[in-house]
Amino acid sequence: MANVNINFNGKEFLLSCDDGQEEHLEELALYLNEKFDNLKNSLGNIGENKLLLISSISVLDEYYETKKKIDIQKKEIQKITEKFKELKSLVYNYRDLKEKETSELSKKQNDLKLEIEASRNNYENLVDRTTIELENFIKRNHSDTKTQ
Repeated sequence: MANVNINFNGKEFLLSCDDGQEEHLEELALYLNEKFDNLKNSLGNIGENKLLLISSISVLDEYYETKKKIDIQKKEIQKITEKFKELKSLVYNYRDLKEKETSELSKKQNDLKLEIEASRNNYENLVDRTTIELENFIKRNHSDTKTQ
């Protein structure tokens, strides 16, 4: 434990605090003393106890107002976090949908390639058969013309 000399309302007080907290305790005491002096100057000397009470209430009022603002901000952050999670979910769903569409399009493209290849083979077979039939026809007609 550390000891700190605090000056409050013109009087010295020896206060104890955890090691490393001395500067913080001095800041708090300085802040409270400033509040006390401001109230004393504005209200006059209405008694040390009453000024201490009013100073304490004033500091607590600031504390609670700050706490309310922090609570509001926490709620806002929570709402934003929920919206972010929702948006993140939508992004992932959209990505999954697009991946599925891409996969389906890729399959259709592959099926179309196979269909084109089959059509090409059928066309080539048709051309080959037609060529053979034409050659046979020409041979028959050519040999018929020779025999006449």
